[in-house]
Amino acid sequence: MSVPRFLRLLDALRAAKLSGVAINPGPTLEYLTGLPFHLMERPVVLLINTAGKAILVLPQLEKGKLAASALPLSAFTYSDNPETWQTAFDQAASALELAGPTLGVEPNHLRVLELQYLQNAMPGVQFVSAEVVLAGLRMRKDPGEVAAMRQAVKIAQEALLTTLPFIQPGRSEKAIASELVSNLLRLGSEPALPFFPIVSGGPNSANPHATPSDRELAEGDLLVIDWGAAYEGYFSDLTRTFAIGPVKDEYRRIADLVLQANTAGRAAGKPGIPAGDVDRAARGVIAAAGYGEFFTHRTGHGLGREGHEPPYMYAENELILQPGMTYTVEPGIYLPGRSGVRIEDNIVVTDAGCETLSDLPRELLQLSP
Repeated sequence: MSVPRFLRLLDALRAAKLSGVAINPGPTLEYLTGLPFHLMERPVVLLINTAGKAILVLPQLEKGKLAASALPLSAFTYSDNPETWQTAFDQAASALELAGPTLGVEPNHLRVLELQYLQNAMPGVQFVSAEVVLAGLRMRKDPGEVAAMRQAVKIAQEALLTTLPFIQPGRSEKAIASELVSNLLRLGSEPALPFFPIVSGGPNSANPHATPSDRELAEGDLLVIDWGAAYEGYFSDLTRTFAIGPVKDEYRRIADLVLQANTAGRAAGKPGIPAGDVDRAARGVIAAAGYGEFFTHRTGHGLGREGHEPPYMYAENELILQPGMTYTVEPGIYLPGRSGVRIEDNIVVTDAGCETLSDLPRELLQLSP
């Protein structure tokens, strides 16, 4: 599975005039090797040069994982004594045989811990961002990746539907979020969720990234639930908004506007257009209705092995959408101190247009009499 990905990586490194790349534990390392390492106090680094040599620096206790690697890897291990760690990096750097002076890194993942060992092992090497190279490698999903995301959406939707009867006035945001997480895991989500669910009611729903609190739901609240599931290393990320009993007419109006914006944003996506067109389509609906200042974030973000990854759907983004790219469409209106609405769906670009992977009803649903 990972050999074609590896070959594409080598082509991209050469095109970017990089001598190689250093990759920390995280989505890209697993994407290339299938190995599920995690960041910890012991450094793990995958080193690749443009000739195709792949080396892994890792603790001796983790060496058994290499048997499951999708790529042939040379291993340089160290013991629990930190005094042995630099030696492993020195040996790996020597074996890597870089053909040039620049090594790409993932700026969102490489830590100072690993960087210092690499710098000591490779004096004279310049460490530069390989973000564009690696994002381009993972941005277009193959059918197997899309199938995993489709299942992650299915699990997330089933979990929310199972949770809805639990939601009622007097329930706290924390209690609802906990119930939702339990249902996600019970229905098949991997435990490494894309994020802990956002459950925000009443004034808290006006904060796009609210943290579930002890606040209890009350009649007249809007309730925003933003959640996702994980399946085979791929994520879903959805949002729906609910009414707790009858709500103000203005709240129903902004819910309808956000629904229109969501529809416009989902319809805008197709291969060959700038990502920014999706943002402009959704944002235009809200701005035309006079609520533009209350839509305070981009329309969406890429989705896959990370909850947030390229492409990003903001107006100025000229990145051209291509088949296989996956992203969210999640317009919102947030009235400070009062209430907010967001509706979020997951999209895949197809050869002919785009497909919405999620299909839960988007209209404002009243959950109690």
